[in-house]
Amino acid sequence: MNYPPTRTEAVVDTLHGVAVPDPYRWLEDERAPEVQAWMRAQDTFTREHLERLPGRDALRRRFTELFYVESQSAPTLRGNRYFYSRTHKDREKAVLYWREGEAGEERVLLDPNTWSADGTVSLGVWAPSWDGRKLAFTRKPNAADEAILHVLDVDTGVWSEGDVIEGAKYASPSWTPDNQAFYYAWLPTDPSLPVAERPGYTELRLHRLGTPPGEDAVVHPRTGDPRTFLNGWTNREGTYVFVYVTRGWTENDIWWKRAGEKDFRLLVRGEGATYGVDVWKDAFYVLTDEGAPHHRVFKVDPARPERAAWREIVAEDPEAALQGLAIVGGHLALEYLRDATTRVRLVTLEGAPVRDVALPGVGAASNLYGLEDRDEAWFVFSSFTTPPQVYKTSVATGQVDVWARVDLPLDTTPYTVEQVFCRSRDGTRVPLFLVHRKDLRRDGDRPVLLYGYGGFGLSLSPGFRSGIFPWLDAGGVYAVANLRGGGEYGKAWHEAGRLHLKQNVFDDFHAAAEHLVREGYTRPARLAISGGSNGGLLVGAAMTQRPELFGAVVCQVPLLDMVRYHQFGSGQTWVPEYGTSEDPADFPVLHGYSPYHRVRPDTVYPALLMMAADHDDRVDPMHARKFVAAVQNSGSQAPCLLRIEANAGHGGADQVAKAIESGVDLYSFLASVLQVDLRTTPSDPGLSSGR
Repeated sequence: MNYPPTRTEAVVDTLHGVAVPDPYRWLEDERAPEVQAWMRAQDTFTREHLERLPGRDALRRRFTELFYVESQSAPTLRGNRYFYSRTHKDREKAVLYWREGEAGEERVLLDPNTWSADGTVSLGVWAPSWDGRKLAFTRKPNAADEAILHVLDVDTGVWSEGDVIEGAKYASPSWTPDNQAFYYAWLPTDPSLPVAERPGYTELRLHRLGTPPGEDAVVHPRTGDPRTFLNGWTNREGTYVFVYVTRGWTENDIWWKRAGEKDFRLLVRGEGATYGVDVWKDAFYVLTDEGAPHHRVFKVDPARPERAAWREIVAEDPEAALQGLAIVGGHLALEYLRDATTRVRLVTLEGAPVRDVALPGVGAASNLYGLEDRDEAWFVFSSFTTPPQVYKTSVATGQVDVWARVDLPLDTTPYTVEQVFCRSRDGTRVPLFLVHRKDLRRDGDRPVLLYGYGGFGLSLSPGFRSGIFPWLDAGGVYAVANLRGGGEYGKAWHEAGRLHLKQNVFDDFHAAAEHLVREGYTRPARLAISGGSNGGLLVGAAMTQRPELFGAVVCQVPLLDMVRYHQFGSGQTWVPEYGTSEDPADFPVLHGYSPYHRVRPDTVYPALLMMAADHDDRVDPMHARKFVAAVQNSGSQAPCLLRIEANAGHGGADQVAKAIESGVDLYSFLASVLQVDLRTTPSDPGLSSGR
């Protein structure tokens, strides 16, 4: 590979007595002309290489069929108005609609397809007022996290010129019951403020419609700690205001006050525990993992809010992890995961069992969407072989009906899903979903794509992914590993994969890969891995720790320099998850697994496709640049490619056409490296043997 040249510098830091070379430190400064030129050269080189790969036209045609679809979200009900988004076969972005009553005329409320000529301005969060007559929403240039908050009148569609608020990256508007104001989290936009320090400057503010945003009252001041998140909200009746101060994904404090009071009081201080509160009928319902790794629920009387007076109404389930709570139709809706698949249970407001919601199968379901005093509620269900469908249910009777269906040009009957379990290095039982055609020949030579995440207590459930089907039809296997660090088995599962135990996540992933080889699905040369963000760290670590185990790696918007990650993007907020190299106890752990620092010369690494975004303001793209430079200069002969998505943030571009091109690049790369013919007809999945 005749890569664009990358120079090195003799940069060496001494941290806690250890010399830490950093020869590509200069690639951290994205604004430097030399770095800009390097990025253009790398991206051009990659795209020219990918364009020469075979099978791209067939992939593009199939993805066009699968990605441009008619679909509809579950509705948000405010007053008698229904708000929901829809995708269309002829539009790049989803459109937000509303209608008066469930059978009313559908009207366009926001169409982000019209916001910019190149489609790079995106719709972020949106929140209708309680009477459904106003909408607060954010617009995000380049689909980044940074956002500007706006307000419009629902009946006329007119945007208010006086209600435009910058610094809305974490806004999450929460309306007051008079529909004339909302609480929101505000960040200063001063460019002189270091990006990594900004989270500590978040304030909770109250905006009253028609008043200049600069005059918005500060309801709760900043914490001053860049490792924290701050957000707040008020309940539907407006009787209470709550503020969460969150440290990482393992603990948070909750402050509260009654409406009209000046000062907040502490409800609970999270010391190694997380808490979430909901309110109805002058009672607090607290979901927590305090003393219960699988979570439990307490009922709290605001007149006696001290911790000793809390009353447990839903005990911990030792067999399933409680993921979320909602108050719908005078009941509590509880979302559980058992072996990474969803159950939704209804209980009374005192915690007495009522029934399980009748889900249409084994897969991934949302919790119920609805109002505290309305019987109707909605949920979304999907599986690896079932596109997302919206269902309506009656809380009182349990009846479930389809509310909105996705129709795809896809017959899913030839495919099957199996859940298997492997043993990690320390004997831990790790679940693994495998998706493939029913007529798959397990001959030890199938192309396999293994995906994982393993961090921040986030769970991977078996939801639908339309892009995998050409891979399956070519005789491939799609595998998802539920690693420690996630939340599939509750708090203990997360704790076992964070901080000094992070290596457990990588060991779990290696064990999943070894299982696929040992059980006759594949061999290392035909085993690919992929992951993004924290999952990008996962595959970067796997690539540098076990290069002989994999044939190809797709690494997306990753963290890879774990010595300096906390100095960039939102890195300070992740210190409770990873630790920091400034701590002498954390440093050897981070330096030991940091993928950037583990790249060695004269090592045979798997082929790498690095997929970055030029406006990623969450995980700085410097990670991708430095790692690619190190691998390209290591002497490894396999391709090492850097693809940079223009005008895109951490989640990528939200235009269907760009998603198709990204998918074509990803799968044509894998097909080339693993010798897979993605034009193979589904009638014979054994044709792509690669021999």
